[in-house]
Amino acid sequence: MLKKFIFLSLLFCALFACTFKKEKKVDLHHKKEKKVNKLFGYNLDNFKVIKQTVKSGETFGTILDHFHVWTPKIYKIANTVKPNFDVTRLRAGNNYTILAAKDSTKKAEVFIYQHDLVNYSIINFKDSIYTQKIKKKVTTKTKKAAGIITSSLSKSLNQKHINPSVASELSEIYAWSIDFFRLQKNDKFKVIYEQRYINDTVPVGIGKVKAAYFEHVGKPFYAFNYVPDSITGISEYYDDKTNNLRRAFLKAPLKFSRISSRYNLKRKIKLYGRVKPHLGTDFAAPIGSPIMSTANGQVIASKYRGGNGNYVKIRHNATYTTQYLHMKKRKVKVGQYVKQGDIIGWVGMTGNTSGPHVCYRFWKNGRQVDPLKQKLPAAKGMKKEIQEKYLTYIAPIKKELDAIAY
Repeated sequence: MLKKFIFLSLLFCALFACTFKKEKKVDLHHKKEKKVNKLFGYNLDNFKVIKQTVKSGETFGTILDHFHVWTPKIYKIANTVKPNFDVTRLRAGNNYTILAAKDSTKKAEVFIYQHDLVNYSIINFKDSIYTQKIKKKVTTKTKKAAGIITSSLSKSLNQKHINPSVASELSEIYAWSIDFFRLQKNDKFKVIYEQRYINDTVPVGIGKVKAAYFEHVGKPFYAFNYVPDSITGISEYYDDKTNNLRRAFLKAPLKFSRISSRYNLKRKIKLYGRVKPHLGTDFAAPIGSPIMSTANGQVIASKYRGGNGNYVKIRHNATYTTQYLHMKKRKVKVGQYVKQGDIIGWVGMTGNTSGPHVCYRFWKNGRQVDPLKQKLPAAKGMKKEIQEKYLTYIAPIKKELDAIAY
């Protein structure tokens, strides 16, 4: 009898344990959460998701029309979001995503446009219309590179799978020191730069070049990025002797252009039909070409006025001021500090002009002069009182740079 009782007790315990284990497994299964497929806060499981690329000649209107949004609504959307997102500026080749209703209408409700790998614009027009700009989180990692020139800098970088933007940055940094069209075989370079990523893996261009070394025809050229004035926050590149690597003024406010009309005090202007001094230098270029500030300075005017059209005026110091006329659009505001080479607007035909160009005007001591005939100064040198601080700052960076193997 006792044996039978013990056997039944063990059997009961075994059955209970199995049942508990099974229930536990079921509970764990129920606790496992279903992964939600999201994009910028939208649950994609609630929509029909269409990913496309803007085709040549395609517009915002034709895209939405294809997804059952009718013309009056399209106009309303475009006008409502224009202050934040001009839908007429969609670029062929850029990606977009449509979130459409899952019902029988399959009507578009959200438009997500990818400007680049980092920046997105979202228009939600399911009920009310609103837009938002999204910037993906970008992380920065410091990278090092070095090489010996065999034919060109870009080819040497490409062979080492280094971002081609590095070559462009180096050519800008050394623009006044090295002729990159005449690099010699066995010239050498080293560089410490910032590589930008999204999701820690997808490269999205480079940040600043922190330091560089170039050996051209046996002569060494160092470059270190440094901010000499905390008020302006503008960085410069100096060598290992505190010398500035650039000149005070660029030769032109456009990278690719031609002079269509020079400074001329006796020029007859067709537009006026009489002799009228032309106090600027005209650089012709296609509409939309970026206009650069030719030197560091502070914006003292940015507005539209009469024959000047859209223009920007920059004070560089007590001696020099420059002005840029006939812009299609201005990018800077009064009071803003700009760096040499910064884009301040785009070429247009506003004001009195017969063709797309920028009229570049140049003041010296309050008098307009011909910039092409000026003996312009070298870039402002580093103040003596900060030179010791600078040399202390670059010492470990120089040591790190020198230690990079080719």
